[in-house]
Amino acid sequence: MLRLSGPEAGRALAALAGPLPEPRRAVLRDVRDPEGGELLDRGLAVWFPGPASFTGEDAAELHLHGAPVVMDAVQAALMRMDGLRPAEPGEFTRRAFEAGRMDLTAVEGLAELIDAETGGQRRQALHALGGGLARQFDGWRDRLVGALAHIEAAIDFSDEELPEGLEAEVSETVAAVRAEMADALAAGARGELVRDGFRVALVGAPNAGKSSLLNALAAREVAITSPGAGTTRDVLEARLSMEGYLVRLIDMAGLHESDDPVEREGMRRARAEAASADLRLLLTAPDAPPPPDMAGLAVRTKADLGAAPGSGPAVSAKTGEGLEALRGAITEAVRARVAGPPGALRARHVQALGDSAEALDRFAAAPQTDLAAEDLRLAVRALGRVTGRVDVEDLLDAIFREFCIGK
Repeated sequence: MLRLSGPEAGRALAALAGPLPEPRRAVLRDVRDPEGGELLDRGLAVWFPGPASFTGEDAAELHLHGAPVVMDAVQAALMRMDGLRPAEPGEFTRRAFEAGRMDLTAVEGLAELIDAETGGQRRQALHALGGGLARQFDGWRDRLVGALAHIEAAIDFSDEELPEGLEAEVSETVAAVRAEMADALAAGARGELVRDGFRVALVGAPNAGKSSLLNALAAREVAITSPGAGTTRDVLEARLSMEGYLVRLIDMAGLHESDDPVEREGMRRARAEAASADLRLLLTAPDAPPPPDMAGLAVRTKADLGAAPGSGPAVSAKTGEGLEALRGAITEAVRARVAGPPGALRARHVQALGDSAEALDRFAAAPQTDLAAEDLRLAVRALGRVTGRVDVEDLLDAIFREFCIGK
């Protein structure tokens, strides 16, 4: 699909595919080079007159056959026309934002939807793209603006008789919003797990079957395996979807005593990965030493050689025994961590929400009404940064450069 946007979009579409079709109706057209009339392709042409378009301006789409030679020929014809140029990365979405067609949270949701690998990521991205985040932040902002109006009235008309209970009403509103913010920050941590993936570290001594288990769970050859111990020296990762969640399996060096500097470095990295993992699988094999003493889910590997001593499910990467049960245990661990309402907060959302929450905490302890009002203004301003209802020029480049050409 080739998209055009801007004041020359209609002229360009007409030059390639004939008279403009009825708005928002796909029609089958010959696509010809305007200079010589050569037939380049046959596809669908769609016309979107502004402001009822993605970008808010005149826009057109050509749905073509995807052969590179076809796309190259049509783009070459367009580039010979005056007033046209290739889009910058993210430019269509930026124009949609600047035209008020999307807020910043929807822009970020679109970026996440484009990059989604799992059903959980797709659902979370659609929550933001559909306005779920914007409604939440704008709702808080509107309630705080109302509270601020009452505070300002108390300052401006201090000599007048104001309704009773006004101060208590403001305090109740601020306390309720602050409590909801705390819940949202907790949900944001869950959303980060969905977005970035649930990290599962395979921990054990050399020859405990870590790499074989990694390959079996990933259903592909990710790691090199051999009968000898110590094959893995560095950290390896396999990304896979389990019941719609992104799970990142981490294979690493076996933990043991060694004087080899390469092995020692590998074990240093392994311990760091294990310490930061969301779940550790502690692997014990019949022909290997026990795993290190740390918290995690005990798993007995190489069950085809006989069950290793200890507790935990018995699995065999060779025969497949116990693998489905282990996948189920990992999935349950993920579900337990992400259970709750959608939480699609990004780092900048968390920062803004934290700034707003701190301002509300100061508001509750402010010794003077005018200081309380200033803290409330700061809280409102911080919330506005999330959706773009305040100055956001310093944020735009960082957000839009995540897109590829034409998105």
